[in-house]
Formats: sequence, structure tokens, C-alpha cells
Amino acid sequence: MLVSILITFLVVILVLYLINLLPLDGRAKQIARVVVIILGVISLLRYITV
Repeated sequence: MLVSILITFLVVILVLYLINLLPLDGRAKQIARVVVIILGVISLLRYITV
């Protein structure tokens, strides 16, 4: 369980880093960051509740 939480956290950080490298405008980057963070939190909550 701890390993899956750590992997999820690292994947979220990696995706946020990659979004930062994309040549998008500020609004699109902000929306993408919010979506990734929400999905990451939902995934972490799923691991915690199991």
C-alpha cells in the first residue's frame, strides 16, 4: 500500500513537471495542473480507503 501511494505521488509530480515543459498558454497549463492534482488526490484517497 505504501509503495502504491509513493508511486502515485511520483507520477503526479512527473506529470506536473511535464505539463510545465509544454508550450501552452498560462490558462491551459493551470487547467491541466488542476486536473492532474484532482486525479492524483482521488487516486490517493482510493488507496487510503482500501
